[in-house]
Amino acid sequence: AAAQADIAGCPVFPATSAWNERVDQLPVAAGSAALIARMAPKTGLVPGFAHKYPGQPGIGFPYKVVGANARRVRVRFAYADQSDRGPYPLPNRVPVESDGDHHVLVVDRSSCRLYELFGAQRRGARWTAGAGAIFDLRSDALRPEGWTSADAAGLPIFPGLVRADEVKAGSIDHALRFTLGRTRKSYIWPARHVGGGLSNAGLPPMGTRVRLRASFPVGTYPAQVRPILVAMQRYGMLLADNGPDWHVSGAPSAYWNDQALKTLGQVKGSDFEVVRTAPPAS
Repeated sequence: AAAQADIAGCPVFPATSAWNERVDQLPVAAGSAALIARMAPKTGLVPGFAHKYPGQPGIGFPYKVVGANARRVRVRFAYADQSDRGPYPLPNRVPVESDGDHHVLVVDRSSCRLYELFGAQRRGARWTAGAGAIFDLRSDALRPEGWTSADAAGLPIFPGLVRADEVKAGSIDHALRFTLGRTRKSYIWPARHVGGGLSNAGLPPMGTRVRLRASFPVGTYPAQVRPILVAMQRYGMLLADNGPDWHVSGAPSAYWNDQALKTLGQVKGSDFEVVRTAPPAS
């Protein structure tokens, strides 16, 4: 059976999900070299997660696992026409991403559902957000065509994170999530929504999938970094939002060794190739 990511007894989407598809044997996309040349090829990977100190929110996407008894609240959305109404399980101590995007990621282990908010703000008992999305972790159904999520590309964020529990176990069995500063104002499967892109056909659209070249010397990197690089070779990375070039998303943890993570900066955009991906035949 294929390896598969999981969290708190729930699958992180079925094996048929784009996130769980191995791409190390797929063909390189036509025009890969030209596309990589427009994707900041000299820039090194930037770990968007770091060691978490007690009492600090940490750098990265924090997440919380809750049960059936978690408090449920209604959220008022700026983009209500592209948001799932909820209610959302938002206990008092739910962590909010510390940077300006204020994401909230919650996994309900009782229903195996993933709840994600963008631009979340709490005032007393009331919550507002830019957008919200609810995903059934047992289904590989995508957002409706053209809908955003808590991510510009209309994708879930949680399945693309580098998580300490997986690195500790020695294997990340899913694709990762990354950002670029300049993208095309379009999207390809499995993305569902455009980011703040440009009308330039030479730039990558949201949903572009890249993989680390098979010849890359993974074994020369620190033990904590090797599972991350192997995942980039086997499952690749999905372009999910606009942000710093080659910014790789992860969750903060006291487990991370920031000196080891800094070696990711030695891996350049030019070490990747674009993979030819397509939706499964219906």
